[in-house]
Amino acid sequence: MNILLIHQFFLEKDDPGGSRFNEMTRLWVAQGHTVTVLCGMVNYVTGKVPEYYRDLKYHYSEYEPGIQVLRCYVSPEYNTNFIGRLWAYFSFVWYGLGGTLLKLRKIKFDVILATSPPLFVGFIAWVTSRLRRVPYVFEVRDLWPESAIDTGVLTNRLIIRCAFLFEKFVYRGALMINVLTPAFREHLIHSKRIDPAKISLIPNASDFSLSENLLREFDYAGFRRARGWEDKLVVTYVGAHGVANHLIQLLEVAERMKDTKLHLVFIGDGMQKNMLREEAARRNITAIEFIDPMPKREVMKFIIASDVGASVLKRVDTFKTVYSNKTFDYMACQKPILMLIDGVSRQLIEDAGCGIYAEPENITAIVRAVQLLIDNPEQRVEMGVRGYHFAVQNFARERLAREYINEITKHLIRVRPIR
Repeated sequence: MNILLIHQFFLEKDDPGGSRFNEMTRLWVAQGHTVTVLCGMVNYVTGKVPEYYRDLKYHYSEYEPGIQVLRCYVSPEYNTNFIGRLWAYFSFVWYGLGGTLLKLRKIKFDVILATSPPLFVGFIAWVTSRLRRVPYVFEVRDLWPESAIDTGVLTNRLIIRCAFLFEKFVYRGALMINVLTPAFREHLIHSKRIDPAKISLIPNASDFSLSENLLREFDYAGFRRARGWEDKLVVTYVGAHGVANHLIQLLEVAERMKDTKLHLVFIGDGMQKNMLREEAARRNITAIEFIDPMPKREVMKFIIASDVGASVLKRVDTFKTVYSNKTFDYMACQKPILMLIDGVSRQLIEDAGCGIYAEPENITAIVRAVQLLIDNPEQRVEMGVRGYHFAVQNFARERLAREYINEITKHLIRVRPIR
């Protein structure tokens, strides 16, 4: 099968950020498929354009054997504000259409797979699908515009109405819709009136290819000594520092727990990172580190050397439907999870027995949960091991990659019966 993947945020090699499809496409190639990726030039974590793309509108290269990548111009205003982000989305739509219809016109595809957010990639998929007579699959990694509305990012009623109409339009045209959580599936069925037969569930996965070698070989004790982490409870958060993540709640916890062993580590970038640095200084919180984004292998070292991994989002109803990406990395690294997300994420760690939930933005409850983790080192180890085994059984990427292709094939056969 020859797949066109439309993914605005497909990572460069060793780039920081979510690598779901970097890893998934490698496995598809190993299974005998070929993949062409249409993506942007801006890294969504750092908001930066690599120097070698400056003044370019397109850049075509081989990512690795079997995976070709066409990168398109994206406005570098992505990480400035809401208007800048919208402009980045629309610029990708414009240049992405040029990419699929002109730059890739000689390549024949069996299926198009567009993964959202942003929702607007669905327009590229729809136009390309109609003009090239190739069905498209649409993946929902976030409920948008609901998440933007709930976090207060999207407030204009006309834009909200248009967003919902566009969402309906994209869903209706898709051959198949893949969702990442059971709650997404229920939401699409009951709130969006999508035919259940059209919906598949292939969630995020744990990356054991990195963690297993590091768990065996990495000198995490020496790493902790070098960083001055001995005799501390190191809670590490990996991911975006944006409005939705609401990391200020962890600063409030650290402020209350200054006389304890708690030590926070924030790895990543985003619009609120500078504000968080300033707020930590203003509150005289010294037991905290802000670390710039780094390749995933290096991130895994930090997680393995930590005591706890934190999954954090703002307290809004839409986020009760999401799995936090970094949760799966914590599980792969055998770390217990401080879960500050209600709903399916909370259910996940309770089913796995691999962490402690505290109500997001309830500082007293979070302090109590952190103190429990400080006081029970043996239970922390047990939770980490349980989470690892649960992930091996349920979220191994190799198995999920095969299931994804099987689901796509099933839907293709439905519209193109074998004769």
